[in-house]
Amino acid sequence: MLVCVVLLLVTLCTQGGNGEDAQTPGHVSVVIVGGTGDLAKKYLWQGFFQLYVNHVSSGNTFSFYGGGLTPADKAKPVFFEILKAVNCPKDVSQERCALLKEQFLRLSEYQQLKTIEEYQGLSKHIEQQLQQEGLTEAGRLFYLSVPAFAYADIAEKINSSCRPTSGAWLRVVLEKPFGHDFRSAQVLASQLGSSLKDEEMYRIDHYLGKQVVAKILPFRIENKKFLDPIWNKHHIERVEIVLKETLDVKGRIPFYDQYGVIRDVLQNHLTEVMTLLTMRLPMNLSSSEEVLQNKLRIFSSILPIGKNQAVIGQYQEYTTQVQQELNKTKDHISIIPTFAAVLAHIDEAQFEGVPILLISGKKLDERVGYARIVFKNDIFCLQNHNSVHCKPKQIVFYFGHGSLQYPAILVSKNLFKPVSKDSEWKEVTEHKDVSIQGLPISDYYVQIPTEQREAYSELISYIFAGRKDSFISTENLLASWGMWTPLLSSIASSFPRIYPGGADNGDLLNVRLIGKEISYNSEVVIINNDRMGGTSANAFQVMQGQFRGADMVSAWAEELVERLAADLQGAAEKAVLESGVFHLALSGGATPLALFHRLALHHFSFPWRDTHVWMVDERCVPVTEFESNFQNLHDHLLQHVRIPYHNIHPMPVQLNERLCVEEDGGRLLYEKEIRKLVNGSSFHFVLLGVGYDSHTASLFPGSKTDKHGESLVALTESPVKPHQRMSLTFSAINRAHEVALLVMGKGKHELITQLSRVKDNPEKWPVTGVKPSDGRLVWYLDYDALLG
Repeated sequence: MLVCVVLLLVTLCTQGGNGEDAQTPGHVSVVIVGGTGDLAKKYLWQGFFQLYVNHVSSGNTFSFYGGGLTPADKAKPVFFEILKAVNCPKDVSQERCALLKEQFLRLSEYQQLKTIEEYQGLSKHIEQQLQQEGLTEAGRLFYLSVPAFAYADIAEKINSSCRPTSGAWLRVVLEKPFGHDFRSAQVLASQLGSSLKDEEMYRIDHYLGKQVVAKILPFRIENKKFLDPIWNKHHIERVEIVLKETLDVKGRIPFYDQYGVIRDVLQNHLTEVMTLLTMRLPMNLSSSEEVLQNKLRIFSSILPIGKNQAVIGQYQEYTTQVQQELNKTKDHISIIPTFAAVLAHIDEAQFEGVPILLISGKKLDERVGYARIVFKNDIFCLQNHNSVHCKPKQIVFYFGHGSLQYPAILVSKNLFKPVSKDSEWKEVTEHKDVSIQGLPISDYYVQIPTEQREAYSELISYIFAGRKDSFISTENLLASWGMWTPLLSSIASSFPRIYPGGADNGDLLNVRLIGKEISYNSEVVIINNDRMGGTSANAFQVMQGQFRGADMVSAWAEELVERLAADLQGAAEKAVLESGVFHLALSGGATPLALFHRLALHHFSFPWRDTHVWMVDERCVPVTEFESNFQNLHDHLLQHVRIPYHNIHPMPVQLNERLCVEEDGGRLLYEKEIRKLVNGSSFHFVLLGVGYDSHTASLFPGSKTDKHGESLVALTESPVKPHQRMSLTFSAINRAHEVALLVMGKGKHELITQLSRVKDNPEKWPVTGVKPSDGRLVWYLDYDALLG
């Protein structure tokens, strides 16, 4: 059930998010969509009540409006039961607590909120109340605690009918998941961007509200004197970021079987912790923009993560639960992982060679979350092995639960004694008898929060204050998906290791690191053949055939990328042997990322020194922006291979401080460069993708491609933002010696089916205009795209 609740609050906007100055008291409408769901029931209403308690005595006036899809007569009882269940902070007296709760309920009202007319009605109701009471509106805050597929529609309704007026601000809070992969996240960001400004969106990752996680950067800054000499590859042995859970996902199967543990936990929670541990320290901790840029630098430095950098598992009862909750037959097999251990490396001098482990799973032996930095110990104790100098050196950011049961930062006493300039943290010296990561707690210096606070309550207070430093920006989101999407593609058809769950897992999930690769420590695991669904090795072979009169190669995603990478290297070696140079044109988008990672990680003999890399197309944005195809190519391939900088040819989309202006001549400059360096203007190899609308390069349906004539480069228009593009023309593409069309994913199955039936019509189906005149065209189709 979707519930919309409006909480009129007053905000004092602090610097750090938008750089807003503190405001005088005014009224803020907070709309929770999904207000009777599990998240709202467990955390959100408690968080907003906490906010009410904290600000009710500060001269603020509050009103609450509840709404949802369900008619009022059915929703009211559920709605008010949730509100009655909120709790007061410990320092509030029983009498005052009763009064606050009574006021909280009295200020609440339920309205059905479903159609655009009802959003308009809600806005009118708020404005009438403000007018009647002579109040000034400060802003409106919408909390979308609903499935992501509803975000774009709700955002459009907010934008068109429920925006505040008179200069009041708008804030819209979004819950994960923010997409399923890079492409879907990009589409969602574009859809939301048509209704909301980026500064109006607060993508929430509740891990950033955990007190220990929020303390990582301040801790590093406060202890900079001790950490600077040792926070590097010479002293750090490894970094572990772990979230273990004892529960299964029963009751969450419809969501979980679409996402799995990597999308659910690693792509967001653990990745954010990793960036906080490894990013360059900001000069100004309150500057969300500086923090973001330092995070993005880490994302751009992560070495490609492929199948050899991950192991996956699934608890034994999972498939049975899927069959029951999704009404599947007994022969249905799910290969969604419920456990994953991923090995990452950062390609920067500071952390070169330092393994970073990100691990999470369901039905493990304990519930605990932590980040652990293990330092090298250069002292060898010949006799007194219990000496403090011989014990492990480590810092543990302990998120909570486990044997300690509370959040803490622990520094082993053979490292240094940490300082804290934060009054909200304190050192504790008396502990219960527990062991943390192989050391008794008495061997640590321990810091804990003076008062434990729930993560959602913390983040709600940040939203109220206008702080954006603890939320996920569009650039941050897409950079993270860019890091994880190639791995997800490479393991899409991999079978996870089956584990029984709990203590019975034993050593089954132990992992071994060998160089830059990870594997399970035990090689042999007996798996019930029935779980394999009778799949034979033949089902995973690379198949060859014909598609639309051209050659076709098909396989599962990973095998397909391996084959394409091998074919690409073969073409390169042949060209270098014959002419001494290899001219390669690469397209943008998410599809080629897995190929880029394969080339960077496995093709060390690729003749990069003799290769010239050209762009098939480019968005008309500065090359430093995340939407830039060149930026994507640089981050995922070019910076990881040894290619002469003068062999790299980005499209000149920005000239004279303008983007893609015909009079600036960027198109002609690129064409002139091609004609000068590429023999006969014939690239040796062109890699293309195909969009859902059948566009290829940046040649879109409805484009009059015939008007390009013999031009090699054209300025084009995209139906989605950013609209302006620069692209190779069919004239340039069809001169190539070899053209590869790479199409992957179930989402492309309908398109491939249509393309198998239609005649050549480049205006309607642009990809049908790819017809190399003297070269070879090969379609590389994965089984998901080919078979659905």
